[in-house]
Amino acid sequence: MKVDVNLKAFEEAGQKITEKHKIPGTSVAIAEAGEILYHKGFGFRNVADGLPVTENTVFGIGSITKSFTCVAIMQLQEVGKLNVHDPVSKYLPEFNVKNKEAIKDITIHHFMTHTAGLPPMSSLFYAMKRSLDLDPTVKNYPGLNINVEDHGPIDTYEQLMQFIDEQDIELLGAPGTHFSYSNESYALLGTIIERISGKSYEQYIYDHILTPCGMENSYFTIEEYADYENITTCYTEDKSDGTKHVLAAPIWWESTSMRAAGFLKSTARDMLLYAEIFRNAGVVDGKQILSEESVKEMTKPHIQLQPGRFYGYGFMITPDYFGTTLIEHGGGLKGISAQLSILPEKGVTGVVLTNLAGVPAARIMQLAFNALSEREVDANHLTFEEYDISEERLQQYQGEYQSNEGTKVCIKIKEGNPVLLSQNVEIPITFVSDNMFIAYFNDFTEIAEILVDDNSEAYGISYHFRQFPKVSVNIPLN
Repeated sequence: MKVDVNLKAFEEAGQKITEKHKIPGTSVAIAEAGEILYHKGFGFRNVADGLPVTENTVFGIGSITKSFTCVAIMQLQEVGKLNVHDPVSKYLPEFNVKNKEAIKDITIHHFMTHTAGLPPMSSLFYAMKRSLDLDPTVKNYPGLNINVEDHGPIDTYEQLMQFIDEQDIELLGAPGTHFSYSNESYALLGTIIERISGKSYEQYIYDHILTPCGMENSYFTIEEYADYENITTCYTEDKSDGTKHVLAAPIWWESTSMRAAGFLKSTARDMLLYAEIFRNAGVVDGKQILSEESVKEMTKPHIQLQPGRFYGYGFMITPDYFGTTLIEHGGGLKGISAQLSILPEKGVTGVVLTNLAGVPAARIMQLAFNALSEREVDANHLTFEEYDISEERLQQYQGEYQSNEGTKVCIKIKEGNPVLLSQNVEIPITFVSDNMFIAYFNDFTEIAEILVDDNSEAYGISYHFRQFPKVSVNIPLN
């Protein structure tokens, strides 16, 4: 493998993309057969002090935490404490939704695959409310479109279940039939882990995953790092004057009730140790963390979330990624954009950790894998042909789509062409079928599906892995 030659091409492309997005610090690491063969730190973990990024720099990993939660569930299944096809009501009698009959059909498997039917909700922001109230830069976070003053903090699992019950939500459909990314489902998996194991969720993860894997610098809270200094500063973007500025925003957002959904901190070195579970049939440094059968279940395509892309347990799976299988998950929150990617058939694992939200960590990982595989460094495995959609259909799709999680997008026709409005940015889109389009923006590739009923009327959208409804029509362009 021509590592030196190939990754030089990546470093040039990686430098360009980090500068383009003004990412203060980025950690990129790749391992082959469990051995780290490459690490590159772009920028700084602390810009003001000029502190470099190393393979042992601590970053947030966001929703990559979800795969740890699934490892814990599978471990508990292996020792006979639960079964993934058990109804969640067996362990969470307080859990309730409007359709009482559906409760008995929602299983742990449905929580793990985001198919319980729960629509997006605002729980996460109220679960982080104590951190948000302390953070003077909270207004700069691009995904926060709700008023966190509307509800008190959600500090406990019981309060989370009460909040869900109060929403009186309609399920998106029968359990197992609709994929919609759900932080609430994963938080409640943490509740099940606690109730079954008799330990706190965090302690279970420490005892059964982090310590056995040798992940010495991975914790849930910054306070647990004590005197360890190789920790990134969090950064945020400020567009108050119409241009993008990046500034230090050192307060980490935390949550006691949502830890299982996305609050672990780690390093590139530690994350490549963890990735060995899925490259090496559950074995890390001679220790069997998970059975080979459980690994196969976690990395099996359980439900399609996009054309050619599926969800397993805590991972997304692309069976044909340049001719091989890709297992991956990303993570994003204030001060966090992260990506963990595994090519098990190639014996290759990789991780990208950054200290700024909303930047394309997954694309940076793809650039590195491209270079490693001697492809053109900017190659993309996604190829689509443009679909000639009728003006009548476009007229039906126009309008505003909004989720209770805070996401709002609009579709509008401008000069005869469809445009997506997201976070006050106009993004040209290309339809690739009668109800599916691609948006390329800032090195992200977003695949979205307009949801239509039996009469072909648009009632919602599947965007950024969430399903949410159409709420109005004929939205003017700003």
